Amino acid sequence: MPNPDHPDDPVDPLAERLVASELLHRGRFLEFRVDTVERTDGRRAQRDVAVHPGAVAIVAVDPEGRVLLVRQYRHPAGRSLLEIPAGTLDRDPATGATEDPDLAARRELEEETGCRATRWERVTDFWTAPGFATERIFLYLATGLLPAGPDRLAPDEDEALVQVRLPWREALAAAERGEISDAKSLVGILWLARRLGAAAGS
Repeated sequence: MPNPDHPDDPVDPLAERLVASELLHRGRFLEFRVDTVERTDGRRAQRDVAVHPGAVAIVAVDPEGRVLLVRQYRHPAGRSLLEIPAGTLDRDPATGATEDPDLAARRELEEETGCRATRWERVTDFWTAPGFATERIFLYLATGLLPAGPDRLAPDEDEALVQVRLPWREALAAAERGEISDAKSLVGILWLARRLGAAAGS
């Protein structure tokens, strides 16, 4: 089986072969199943899997060097969290095709912040919890921010967002103090700090 994370290595000696899969529940955008896999030594095991279509997250920096953040209540966490703008990839109900992350990033930035960006860079992508979930987040840097105007896309009806802007060094300090504890936001802010710190020679 080819290893997508190491294309030069065509065979992954640790690969597990899917033998059977039992669907437990299909929700609005999550699917839960139990997979039976066979390891390379012939032994079988069961894996609990949360199937997620993937998501985008955006490190948006305005001309003053401030990072755009949103505060929203997260029911599983039981509290409000300060996060970078982000959202789940839409899935076509007819074909099952997943939305292009490049398009999703633009949509989510506008919906959550009311801004559009003139410059985009896909920074990286990462698995959020590969031990049990298929969620893969595509991280973007958005700069050259401008107000979306009267035709802006609005947040989803079930979202209540408070916008916050922090100078990037203050955002980094908030992350280091534990005031920002959302994983994708930590990845984005630490990445930004490393890039801007290197550019400034500090």
